[in-house]
Amino acid sequence: MNKDISPRIAIMSAMHEEIASLIDAMDVHEDAVIGGRRYYIGTLFGADVVLVFAHWGKVAAAITATCLVTKFNITKLIFTGVAGAINATLVQGDVIVAKNLYQHDLDVRPILPRHEIPLLGRAAIAASNELADALAQAAQSYLDERNEKSEHARLETERTRQPIVRQADIASGDQFISDTSLAQNIAQRLPSVVCVEMEGAAVAQVCDAYSIPFGVVRTISDAANGDSEQDFSVFIEQTARDYSLGIVRSFVISHKQT
Repeated sequence: MNKDISPRIAIMSAMHEEIASLIDAMDVHEDAVIGGRRYYIGTLFGADVVLVFAHWGKVAAAITATCLVTKFNITKLIFTGVAGAINATLVQGDVIVAKNLYQHDLDVRPILPRHEIPLLGRAAIAASNELADALAQAAQSYLDERNEKSEHARLETERTRQPIVRQADIASGDQFISDTSLAQNIAQRLPSVVCVEMEGAAVAQVCDAYSIPFGVVRTISDAANGDSEQDFSVFIEQTARDYSLGIVRSFVISHKQT
């Protein structure tokens, strides 16, 4: 791959199930295997895109994002996946669009304050306001459409309320959080953070280094507690791929690349 290609939207996903739903909807023109990742190049809902499974964890996701930036002519990057809630107001199915991305496991004290990224002088990296707004609108459109469908009525009535879209801070770390005390500790250290995952902040740092606008959208799959493994597995199997496809479709259609 080289730069002698038309500009593309990069779409990274944290789960195989989400990637599969997007590939099924995509007109794949070619694919390339680089560094153990398969990159799908083509059109998706009328936009030129490159699509890839991020792989789990901060290092793996950073490798993937760096390849997207350096090997493909991308103009913006969207990351979609699931997250565990550390804010008690969130319920399964809520959609969080990132405002700022933190690394909750980054700690080089006493050299630097806790969470501060070495050499950057800050603890968080801000997502693109334009992409965050567009993703929030896309997620709301998807949820509105989903809530109108009768086949989802039973699922929705079992919740305390209908899912919502919220723009808020997200934290990443190389841990699957399934311990309530650990989730509470993260919430105390980073009070603006509402959910945790394993890749977003690393992707944010890569995009920041290369001046690539990015957005991160996460669907709440579990409550980062003792039930997380079961809740996560069921949500991934039954729901995550529909959320990813629906939100990306709404985003791409309303926000064609320029």
